Amino acid sequence: MTTLFVRHEVSDYATWRKTYDAFAAVQAANGVLAGAVYQAADNPNDVTVTHEFATLEAAHAFGRLEELRTAMRTGGVLGAPSVWFANKA
Repeated sequence: MTTLFVRHEVSDYATWRKTYDAFAAVQAANGVLAGAVYQAADNPNDVTVTHEFATLEAAHAFGRLEELRTAMRTGGVLGAPSVWFANKA
């Protein structure tokens, strides 16, 4: 099991969340098994998202989706996100 972590700042959390929630079907169709959203305690527009995948390859493939990049732009992601992968120890 591989977890994809993505941290980014968004222009408006409510707008971003609507876009994120509308993207759930694409996530499921592309291997996302579970996910979670976190907001920084001192900045609600500082968002970290986790998505779990069966394999690292599936996580990488999801990260390369053009639909994902489009959704991030539509949702108001500012700048380049910080992205990392981890396996549960």
